[in-house]
Amino acid sequence: MNHLLAALPVADLDRLAAHLQRVELPLGEILYEPGVRMQFAYFPTSAIVSLHYVTESGASSEIAGVGHEGMVGVSLFMGGDTTPSAAVVQTGGQGFRLERGVLKQEFDRGGSFQVLLLRYTQALMTQISQTAVCNRHHSVEQQLCRWLLVTLDRIPNGELTMTQELVASMIGVRREGITEAAGRLQQDGYIRYRRGHISVLDRVGLEKRVCECYGVVKKEFSRLLMDTPEQQQRRTYA
Repeated sequence: MNHLLAALPVADLDRLAAHLQRVELPLGEILYEPGVRMQFAYFPTSAIVSLHYVTESGASSEIAGVGHEGMVGVSLFMGGDTTPSAAVVQTGGQGFRLERGVLKQEFDRGGSFQVLLLRYTQALMTQISQTAVCNRHHSVEQQLCRWLLVTLDRIPNGELTMTQELVASMIGVRREGITEAAGRLQQDGYIRYRRGHISVLDRVGLEKRVCECYGVVKKEFSRLLMDTPEQQQRRTYA
């Protein structure tokens, strides 16, 4: 289920349904690259997409993540068409895609779809800004806890297929820092790490160790996207 689509009134969702294409989003697939005009918007259902920036030296850092709570391609209705960041599938799964022309037409129609996408954009901006604050002011362990909890919200089974190298690249820190932080969390019984797999054993423990950034973003997403009149007419679309 994609929560943005599910939050639409039935009439709006029915109008979009004929244009939504269910697609596989395999691990590592690039949905858009820096400076390249986007052709589709994506609404993940079980996949997770990482929005990240790559420096001239080749270093990269995640600026936001998108799962079943959102969509990829806000530039298509904001008027930019391109961005200096990239979108890469971090966790393989499924989703829906919508052609750029249809998205723009539906957005320009106004009404619930436009309001919902603008609210989501504000929530996404909160996530990006809070990520910048977290990376600057909080410890690697707190950043790792935040990243794990956010990922758990999108994959509730508690099993993450992710190497420490990839986590370090996402957060933008040295691999050694992730190794030390993950080691402490494993020693305390919160996670178990083995050959590219991270199992969360104690979510409550992670929530006690995480910084306030996780709660700030989660609260803002809930305020903007869960407390709308449209949500009262929610229809499952999976």
